[in-house]
Amino acid sequence: MRNLSDIERDAALMQAVAKGDPAASRKVADQHLDGSYRLAVRILGDPSMAEDIAQEAFLKLWKQAPNWQPKAQIRTWLHRVTHNLCIDYLRKQNRYSDEEVPELADPAPGPLEAQEQRQLGDKVTEALQQLPPRQRIAISLVHFEDCGNIEAASVMDISVDALESLLARGRRSLKELLLPARRLRDGDM
Repeated sequence: MRNLSDIERDAALMQAVAKGDPAASRKVADQHLDGSYRLAVRILGDPSMAEDIAQEAFLKLWKQAPNWQPKAQIRTWLHRVTHNLCIDYLRKQNRYSDEEVPELADPAPGPLEAQEQRQLGDKVTEALQQLPPRQRIAISLVHFEDCGNIEAASVMDISVDALESLLARGRRSLKELLLPARRLRDGDM
């Protein structure tokens, strides 16, 4: 039996969605709604608006189901639509222009470590919101949504070189923004 690629599996799933299969629709939502929402939150910094954007992206997906072409994975397509909807929203708010993270690896933190992790996560989220939107999007896709550089570049409709440049600038900026918190944590101040 031939192994189906992710794109072929997604095409078959979208075919079932197009035929009105509720189990297929639930499966798509279960697999992809949270990722679309997380990306929107990181781009916008507004959970309520991110929820609206994720819902709008899924409405577009359901409408696209009958015409789905096996050219991309559902995840890539949804990230692209979510990205575009967020950029449209930011443009309307005059918060977007075309100019221009650490993960904690303690699997079972104690109460003090958990509080420190939440505080660091809050600081990273705050610092991320201070980045220019394109850097914030690139970092969110690669570091928080586990997209590879090629997939993230495709979502953003830029070259891989341009994505890597955004990532490098974003990482430098995050490092600078988080330096005071790191010094305070390490007792260097």
